[in-house]
Amino acid sequence: MSSPMSPTHRRGSDRHADRRGSSFSRRDSIDPRKLVPMDKMTHISGTDDFNVVFIGAGNIMFGSEEGPWNHSFRFEHKLGRRLKVVALIDPAIERAKEVLRKKCDSFVISAYENTRIYKNFEEFHKNLPKSLRPRAFVVGSPPMFRGTLKAGRDIETQILKHYPGVALFIEKPIATGPVEEIEEGYKIAKQIEETRTICSVGYMLRYLKAVQMMKHIIEENNLTVMTTIARYACAYEAIAKPDWWDKSKSAGPVIEQGTHFCDLSRYFGGEVDYDSVAAHSLEWDENAGQLSAMKVDESKIPPENRIPRVTSATWKYDSGAVGTFTHVVALQGTNYSCELEVYADGYCLRLVDPYVQPILYVRKPGDDHEQTYRFPDDDPFFSEVSNLIDIIEDIEEDPDAACILSSYEDAVKTYELTWAIRKASEKSRAAKLEASRKATA
Repeated sequence: MSSPMSPTHRRGSDRHADRRGSSFSRRDSIDPRKLVPMDKMTHISGTDDFNVVFIGAGNIMFGSEEGPWNHSFRFEHKLGRRLKVVALIDPAIERAKEVLRKKCDSFVISAYENTRIYKNFEEFHKNLPKSLRPRAFVVGSPPMFRGTLKAGRDIETQILKHYPGVALFIEKPIATGPVEEIEEGYKIAKQIEETRTICSVGYMLRYLKAVQMMKHIIEENNLTVMTTIARYACAYEAIAKPDWWDKSKSAGPVIEQGTHFCDLSRYFGGEVDYDSVAAHSLEWDENAGQLSAMKVDESKIPPENRIPRVTSATWKYDSGAVGTFTHVVALQGTNYSCELEVYADGYCLRLVDPYVQPILYVRKPGDDHEQTYRFPDDDPFFSEVSNLIDIIEDIEEDPDAACILSSYEDAVKTYELTWAIRKASEKSRAAKLEASRKATA
């Protein structure tokens, strides 16, 4: 909903609220020219400490060889010496100590030399001095431990209760619990909106320059999306985490991994008619589903919890457009193969390799040849963190530069879509097995 005030006459609080990323903010794109690379960004000005609490001491927060994620690294580069990580919350105390030791042995020691370690949120809340009140919580704990209203898995509501007004950055997906708990996610989203809490969810691909260029082309030419076609093929040989292969723990590859491309599909296609979702899967026990380079002993996982090798889904958007998504567990080595195509009248926008070196191919009316745009060294992880901090700081130099592209409510909608795909594929598999049973009876 647009504001009755023009941007130049808006009060700071009104402008601030419009950019928070809640459902009352309707701007959902950023001028791609405003996305400044990390190595070109100067540290945000100011002399006061910017206190942050990290929840989770794992790979998402501190990085690994498996991928480019590392939230601490981006906060360090955005805030410079202003960053003060006042607390690190993780039940694995020794792991937390080890990551802090490495940080304190580096040039970012000023951010971590006084960091306190707590095993859970309750201990943190009871013992953190009030003088160290955080400006932001970064929630990177495993999704099975958050995203609900149940005790022990309700970190969002605990923060909202004890630290009202403090900003949230929450990693995706928002949860990996039972499908029946999705409604609890919407209730959390409502609390976040009603308290006007700044909240960003880590669907970082929305912040790619290529993605924002796609949005710009669609908006500039007043296009209506006809279909989105997404494919996500992972390199399974490098996935050595047993929980990933167990859908009772990770909720399955579509929900845990393919969620990024389901989210991008929604970003361009709009609201989904969940009842229209249909899907099929290739399962572990089918001939075509045999894998030769697994690093995990799948025999230790109960058969009913083993993940599908392929999941392919179609659905209708409320606009009438059609969406398709295929997730594939087939590649070896380390590189993934991921693409998204968006079609509109006269146009094809094709995004390739968004995780490593994004390339955008654009076909327009009047030319059968695609134009190629490359975006070397684009870092959407940094862009999402940079935008969040600009909004927390309420930077006024360019109020149109920063906005949150993935609110909590929007993330719940993506989560619901991924669950709808999983349920639809399980339904079609059950129907096939039943038909086979009757045929041999």
